[in-house]
Amino acid sequence: MHKAQLCLLALATVVSLGITGCASGGGVAVAPNEADKVLLDRGNEALAAKKWITARQYYSKLLEGYPQSQYRADAKLGVGDSYLGENNSASFVYAVNEYREFLAFYPTNPRADYAQYQLGMVHLKQMLAPQRDQTETKEAIHEFQTFLDRYPNSTLLPEAKKRFREAKDRLADGELQVGTFYLHVKFYPGAIPRFRGLLESDPEYSRRDAVYFYLAESLEKSGTPAGKAEALPYYERLVKEFETSEFLEEARKRIELLKTQTPVAAIP
Repeated sequence: MHKAQLCLLALATVVSLGITGCASGGGVAVAPNEADKVLLDRGNEALAAKKWITARQYYSKLLEGYPQSQYRADAKLGVGDSYLGENNSASFVYAVNEYREFLAFYPTNPRADYAQYQLGMVHLKQMLAPQRDQTETKEAIHEFQTFLDRYPNSTLLPEAKKRFREAKDRLADGELQVGTFYLHVKFYPGAIPRFRGLLESDPEYSRRDAVYFYLAESLEKSGTPAGKAEALPYYERLVKEFETSEFLEEARKRIELLKTQTPVAAIP
């Protein structure tokens, strides 16, 4: 009697979703014990169609109605993805909670790497312009660094590295802007340590050609006896490391000029 009741409950769930059996001549044929899989599939379909609330309803029905289902982990991720897809400040809070709970409940699940990646994406989507508060940028860097540390063999690794670089570039852009401001107002004692610090903290910065050029320019214009000698190696590094850059032509001109004026100095 207990098994019969369970079957009837599963069938009722299927019918409520508008899914009919073969005998009705339409829809999808579903066995009573496959209702949780149907809920997952329908949730995935709604998610792909960007019907975030509908998708979340299917996933939630699975999570609430099938505590022993093998698809609960996927449904949990689906809920997180539906919140992330809504793309607003409130939904981002819920998305973070869902992904963190997934990692807490299913730390060894094959899709744990995906949950960690999506955590990074929640913060990446909230990054502000370089001159504004960079809290979300730092959070994105932290989450993607965690991904790189924990899942070095993940198929998501190339994309995670790309996003990690994007977040680090955003943070470095802020430092570059501060340095260039100091340069433009001729406050070289403020510009030089900014540029040097940026090269030390993020040697793979995508726009380091600008850092090389502006650091060399700051040194060249600083008026110190060693300034021009210290500037030359940075111009040379720019030319050596970048095949294309808006600074290449001017850097080559300054290299030729400086070589006739100053001895070569080692980069400090």
